Amino acid sequence: MLGRLNHVAIAVPDLEAATRKYRDVLGAKVSAPQALPEHGVTVVFVELANTKTELLEPLGDRSPIAAFLEKNPSGGIHHMCYEVEDIIASRDALRAEGVRVLGDGEPRTGAHGKPVLFLHPKDFDGTLIELEQV
Repeated sequence: MLGRLNHVAIAVPDLEAATRKYRDVLGAKVSAPQALPEHGVTVVFVELANTKTELLEPLGDRSPIAAFLEKNPSGGIHHMCYEVEDIIASRDALRAEGVRVLGDGEPRTGAHGKPVLFLHPKDFDGTLIELEQV
């Protein structure tokens, strides 16, 4: 079911400062900030040869990242995103195995303009998993 690792997402308290560290200190190519109001975040992608790192900060009062940062004020790894060929078939197979899909279970459009779903972290050893259809 799983394809390659698409990205590792890191919640940060200050997106501008985090971007400077990755771009200016580590010498990485970093995308322009992208606001995703439907997900409650603003993101940038650190582009690597074999994958990406997503840096995200809260956007709006109802951001799920705000609660994460309250518990982890310095930031930290928020989720891992894996690619799947068919997100609906993957969702249905996972549900048949008892995996909980967050939200209403319907894919939403992610930062790359592709359908995404999130899987409950309690079903994956404390790790929030994002699936992205490629």
